Amino acid sequence: MNKEKIYMVLLEPHASEKAARLGDVSNHYVFKVDSKASKIEIKKSVEHLFKIDVESVKTLKVKPKVRLTRNGLSKKSGFKKAYVRLAAGQDIDLTAAN
Repeated sequence: MNKEKIYMVLLEPHASEKAARLGDVSNHYVFKVDSKASKIEIKKSVEHLFKIDVESVKTLKVKPKVRLTRNGLSKKSGFKKAYVRLAAGQDIDLTAAN
């Protein structure tokens, strides 16, 4: 995998109550990723960017939602997210600015 692809796979960390709970309990981190990225690409990207060992990657696609507004129907875009489990004793500091 080339260097450009490594930086294009991970879009942003996904912040939610479930993601925070998983991070505390089972050393999982949740990221929004490129919709065409595979599990292997996500694993290599996280390992390269954060210099850590990834134990497993699980992905899912969040379906787009249709909302009723006063101007009619609007569509909220869907996305793909990845649950990344790290090896024991490792963590990612998402608050540090590089």
